[in-house]
Amino acid sequence: MQRKAFRISGFIMVLASLLVLAAMIAVIAANVGVPDADDAAAAIVPAVAAGALLLVLIATGFIVISPNDARVIQFFGKYVGTIGEPGFHWTWPLTEKSKISKRIRNFESNRLKVSDADGNPVEIAAVVVWRVVDTYAAKFAVDDFVHFVEVQAETAVRHLATSYPYEAHASGRTSLRDSAAASEELTAELRERVTLAGVEVVESRITHLAYAAEIAQAMLARQQAQAIVAARSTIVEGAVGMVSSALEQLREQGVVELDEERKAHMVSNLLVVLCGDRNAQPVVNTGSLY
Repeated sequence: MQRKAFRISGFIMVLASLLVLAAMIAVIAANVGVPDADDAAAAIVPAVAAGALLLVLIATGFIVISPNDARVIQFFGKYVGTIGEPGFHWTWPLTEKSKISKRIRNFESNRLKVSDADGNPVEIAAVVVWRVVDTYAAKFAVDDFVHFVEVQAETAVRHLATSYPYEAHASGRTSLRDSAAASEELTAELRERVTLAGVEVVESRITHLAYAAEIAQAMLARQQAQAIVAARSTIVEGAVGMVSSALEQLREQGVVELDEERKAHMVSNLLVVLCGDRNAQPVVNTGSLY
């Protein structure tokens, strides 16, 4: 599990480094005028060596972190914690500091060709918005968390495409074209898959959805036929209502009295005019109906 690593302000350690450097200079200056060179060297060399070693150790602990970045701290292979606060810090010396970005990232999958729940070949692609929330898991649970997210995203998209049909032919059945339901299902599955890598999926959306090229023309013809049938049904329903209303108004206002045969003839003519896909050509009848 992720935990915080030891840190202090880097400026404090810069001041400590200056104090060590000043102490080294003071030791050298105090022994420069000593008549016995051996005594002077005996005093200067250990002080300079100790000071230099201390400065090197201090220098290896400095770290600068930008906003929405983090550093995973390891001491000779052992995880000692994570520093996620932006700024200039100092932590344990001689440690390995691995950078992990916590910024929000986008990944768009390739266009995948799969068979939907009805067995029809479709092309599908999705975009995934994600970010790292657990640096320990992202660093140590998987080999490469970025590649892991990409692979799991494509796997989830394939699974989604095989679980639902491209379009629902029965009411109440979820389809891939129901973008809200499909995206919600994809996001839920992705969150479950990438939790192991310390990653949070913010959202996911299907960006491309189409029938494969080999059946696209046939499916387009079917969709056009369904659209024509639906349009015709609406037209017929409206025409029947208009004819019924016309007959009712003629009867109520006493404009004309029609027997059943004339009503049938009038209904036939009105339906032809209202339901036809071409402009009606009127014919003036100058004789009797019979």
